[in-house]
Amino acid sequence: MALIVQKYGGTSVGTPDRIKNVAKRVARFHAKGHQLVVVVSAMSGETNRLIGLAKEVQSNPDPRELDVMVSTGEQVTIGLLTMALKELGLKAKSYTGAQVRILTDNAHTKARILQIDEDKMRADLDAGCIVVVAGFQGVDADGNITTLGRGGSDTTGVALAAALKADECQIYTDVDGVYTTDPRIVPEARKLDTITFEEMLELASLGSKVLQIRSVEFAGKYKVKLRVLSSFEEEGDGTLITFEENENMEQAIISGIAFNRDEAKITVMGVPDRPGIAYQILGPVAEANVDVDMIIQNVGVDGLTDFSFTVHRNEYRKAMDILEAQVVPQIKARGVNGDNKCAKVSVVGVGMRSHVGVASKMFKALADDGINIQMISTSEIKISVCIDEKYTELAVRVLHKIFDLENAPTVGKSA
Repeated sequence: MALIVQKYGGTSVGTPDRIKNVAKRVARFHAKGHQLVVVVSAMSGETNRLIGLAKEVQSNPDPRELDVMVSTGEQVTIGLLTMALKELGLKAKSYTGAQVRILTDNAHTKARILQIDEDKMRADLDAGCIVVVAGFQGVDADGNITTLGRGGSDTTGVALAAALKADECQIYTDVDGVYTTDPRIVPEARKLDTITFEEMLELASLGSKVLQIRSVEFAGKYKVKLRVLSSFEEEGDGTLITFEENENMEQAIISGIAFNRDEAKITVMGVPDRPGIAYQILGPVAEANVDVDMIIQNVGVDGLTDFSFTVHRNEYRKAMDILEAQVVPQIKARGVNGDNKCAKVSVVGVGMRSHVGVASKMFKALADDGINIQMISTSEIKISVCIDEKYTELAVRVLHKIFDLENAPTVGKSA
């Protein structure tokens, strides 16, 4: 008997019939003697619908009240799934994030989990009950409803698995695992049987939509066994996220290619080239809760330099307003300009540690197809480039082909 946490995304519970199918799948696991905690998202499209309603009433919805609203989507799903399980003759009980007491900080719409009280869930599990928990939500110390950001149900699932010391956390979605890249762009993309935690963390942070980055961070911190599966297929082992590199197989140089179309590039021009200037520029942006991604500072000339960075496209206008109103006048920069039609394309692989020439191969492939690189960011196992959004799909296809990702590495064969 194992304790398993299963998480089902919005498409998996998008209709009453799909919810019934999820209930049948859960019932099969329960019949094998497993203890089950099931985390669910809102039905597909529901969160967007609720946000749309809020914006019809208030152009910039109050974060606290928005959390009150959007958290109701998951509450509908837990009620329906619990009813479906009871219809099958099973003992089941639903919990909101507040009822479990998933304690978070008070950063509305982007809250972080601080603590989970697992006592009620354990009592129900020991009594043979299936526990159904609303993903994406929690409660702060003052009792206010909070939400964890888009995709936050993944984080809920992994966090519950960590708190309960579950044997496995299974993330069910509309794809049957993690692929070398998006199969809708590259039909030859290959499903990976395993991927290292480091690679998955990079892919999630760089635009891969399979798992939310915070869920991968949780899995890494608490060593949660994590598996991605399809809720629409009965067979298959999905993709297992591992914590060790497979030393018995030749490691591929690149495991996957991620992309994110939601990038915006901002350049502060004529910045005084002195110590502390980066903080003076980015400090106010960070205080406004705007996440900064790629950063580049040009070599100073005559005491001045240009400072560029990227943000999420949704936060582009907020960042620009802060820079124009506060930062540029304060540091006496020449001005600020931006481009909100950028994309980030990244190659990821732990095999890069033992292979040289990955960057030059990547840059040459892009240059040969006339794709200009605007910014570059690297880590030990990834290289990211910022490019014009219109070249995103071409770049992904070119890089997938040049690194031979449609073919699995084999023993004795250099990837």
